[in-house]
Amino acid sequence: MPEVAADMHRAAVIGAGTMGGGIAQVLALAGLDTVLVDAAESALAAARATIERNLSRQVAKERIGDDVARRALERIRPATHTDDLGDRDIVIEAVPEDRGLKRRVLDELADVVTDTAIIATNTSSLSITELAAGLPNPERFIGMHFMNPVPVMRLVEVIRGLETSNETAAAVHSLCRELDKQPVDVADFPGFVSNRILMPMINEAVFCLMEGVAGAEAIDAVMKIGMNHPMGPLALADLIGLDTCLSIMQVLQRDIGDDKYRPCPLLARYVAAGRLGRKTGRGFYDYTADEAGP
Repeated sequence: MPEVAADMHRAAVIGAGTMGGGIAQVLALAGLDTVLVDAAESALAAARATIERNLSRQVAKERIGDDVARRALERIRPATHTDDLGDRDIVIEAVPEDRGLKRRVLDELADVVTDTAIIATNTSSLSITELAAGLPNPERFIGMHFMNPVPVMRLVEVIRGLETSNETAAAVHSLCRELDKQPVDVADFPGFVSNRILMPMINEAVFCLMEGVAGAEAIDAVMKIGMNHPMGPLALADLIGLDTCLSIMQVLQRDIGDDKYRPCPLLARYVAAGRLGRKTGRGFYDYTADEAGP
């Protein structure tokens, strides 16, 4: 078995959405040369603009210097294909939570990375063992589930598949610490720990809204004021993306086989209508106005 790249200097992130852009930002800030890959140039441009804003905000708060922000931005190179990733020490897949799409991306990566590179997935619910099954070196495959927003949240759930090697897990733990993240080992079960607990809470909040128990602001206020949560479950769902929430609930229901994970019909209806939360301007709240409201 080839040794994995213990000292990582070159990284790539596949998918320039909210999670992918955030992962690229923290990698670059930690000093890694980072390629951010997305088939859509518009997504790459939007990710770069978001990263610039985030770095500028950190400079304004005096958390980093202007030169640190500038060098981090310079370390991020956009690309629309995976052909040039043969020199990467680690590649992190962060495309939408669709099993078929992730499978295609991982198969493509297997053809371009070296025998010493680690391939990680940022999946929030899918089986690491299942995703690794078609790869030529499943021992170098692992789950790295970052939390949203990535630049702020320190937790990374580290999930080993059945074949993931000790060397791969150790290298990923080391990388997490370099990124100033806290790695936590979690078993390969649907939803892992974070979404196994969080998504049913969000789903129940949507049921409360659908059944008229309370309005969106009242539901969120109860959880913020009464349970000391920094953000209410419906506002959090809008931040995560309602399509992602629905997908995770569907995975939990299908793979665990318990109808207590049945997605709320209102959640499915909003997704069908294209009301996906902040990224589309409307979800449980309307973000097209100056102040968000239900």
